[in-house]
Amino acid sequence: MTNRTRMAAASLVVSASALVGLAVHEGYVGQSYADLGGVSTIGFGETLGVKPGQKTDPVRALVQLEASADAHAKGMVACIHVPINQDEYDAYLDFTYNLGVGAFCGSDVARKLNALDYEGACKAILHWDHVGTQKVAGLTRRREQESRKCLGLD
Repeated sequence: MTNRTRMAAASLVVSASALVGLAVHEGYVGQSYADLGGVSTIGFGETLGVKPGQKTDPVRALVQLEASADAHAKGMVACIHVPINQDEYDAYLDFTYNLGVGAFCGSDVARKLNALDYEGACKAILHWDHVGTQKVAGLTRRREQESRKCLGLD
């Protein structure tokens, strides 16, 4: 059974489930590549400081994933001004890790959440499945999973 008790976002932490979800959603790639948006990416979706031709291994990539997830969580939490539960936290973190803290903080997701429209915020995640003007099937699936998690359905 999922925990639906809401509390201050700052009191929640990145769960093991969230880290596994991030690793699965991002997938592991040992050599840097340009993602669909043209951003150099490596490991489990890491983009910060990644250079073309850079290499990593699974252990280093997992360590980096944990550090990046923590950094994204801190940025995300700074933009959440209402209580949330662990499922919501994990879903918003997956969303934030994929899109970036600035995108989350400026999104309709955060706006609805901070207006106490919990269901609307979870459903607004579904709108973020494009790269530029192109809808991406993998992002649609990811956003559906995040939205379901956020709503406590998974």
